[in-house]
Amino acid sequence: MKKYSIDLRNLKKEVRLDYYKSSGPGGQHKNKTMSSVRLYHELTGIRVIATESRSQIKNRELAFKRLQVKLMELNIKEKERILTKKPRYVKEQILQNKKIRSEKKQSRKRVSGEDTE
Repeated sequence: MKKYSIDLRNLKKEVRLDYYKSSGPGGQHKNKTMSSVRLYHELTGIRVIATESRSQIKNRELAFKRLQVKLMELNIKEKERILTKKPRYVKEQILQNKKIRSEKKQSRKRVSGEDTE
């Protein structure tokens, strides 16, 4: 598993920045300026978007923070699962429960040979 850098200087080199006009609430300023930021991390293929603020600078900071969080999640190594066997008494218990369930279902069947006329 490869560890990805979370340092802001390295991230700025590894990321492609796109600015575009955002839509939604925020008034005419937000609709006319290229205030939305989209980051694309080429090594991982992660895309992050920030459109909350009317300011491009704030949106850029927000997007970088989100990217750092996603990269930190990728860097966490999952523990390997240790396979274990079921103990003998558990297997016996399962078989006993199966037998009881089977007998219960058998008792629900109609008894053949007894025709009541």
